[in-house]
Amino acid sequence: MKIVAIVTDIEGTTSSIGFVHNVLFPYALKQIGNFIREHHEERDVMRILVRIGDRTGLALHNTEGFVKLLQQWIREDKDDADLKLLEGMVWERAYKQGLFQAHVYADVPEVLQKWQDRECNLYSFSSASIKAQQLYFRFSDFGDMRLLFSGYFDTTMGEKRDVQTYANIAQAIALEPECILFISDDKDELDAAEAAGMRTTWVIRPQDTSLDPERVRVKTTHPVVTGFEQIEVA
Repeated sequence: MKIVAIVTDIEGTTSSIGFVHNVLFPYALKQIGNFIREHHEERDVMRILVRIGDRTGLALHNTEGFVKLLQQWIREDKDDADLKLLEGMVWERAYKQGLFQAHVYADVPEVLQKWQDRECNLYSFSSASIKAQQLYFRFSDFGDMRLLFSGYFDTTMGEKRDVQTYANIAQAIALEPECILFISDDKDELDAAEAAGMRTTWVIRPQDTSLDPERVRVKTTHPVVTGFEQIEVA
């Protein structure tokens, strides 16, 4: 069955893990306190804090309590949807101020354009919020890449290592899973997508991991590549 849609992970796949962990996360950790103190009464921020408060028992007026909790979650790299929304808001200011550009591997833009030209619909799927993903590709070091993507998915679809999540994505795209290629650097994510019926490709970036692609190839059912130009789409 022909592949007509491609879903790609970001961190470690299209982009460097190092940029996320050495630039984005430390910046969020440093800035989240002042951001909450300055914007906690704004509608969108307050809605997020209310949800977090309902889950954790924090009173809405306890601004410093929220700051400490969010800083702790960032240190723990907690995969929390509300935290991801707030991180996206913090990063938006930095991107717009030109403090940094989002890293994308050099092989990615040209291949994405090639796939789009072949009328494959492209999607990204990340634990980052949809807004954070859009910002990432808007302010990439290859310029604004947003027009390459037909849509974005985050963990509101489900956890990245759950089989049902990929069934949900296929349903959202309105395609049979067999028509969708999922690309990631994470074996558990790939296993879940494969179990849901999607086709898969494992991207192993030597810059981001100590895994040996040759050793991995003989032990996995997933095609293994070290760059997007090696991915076969048929």
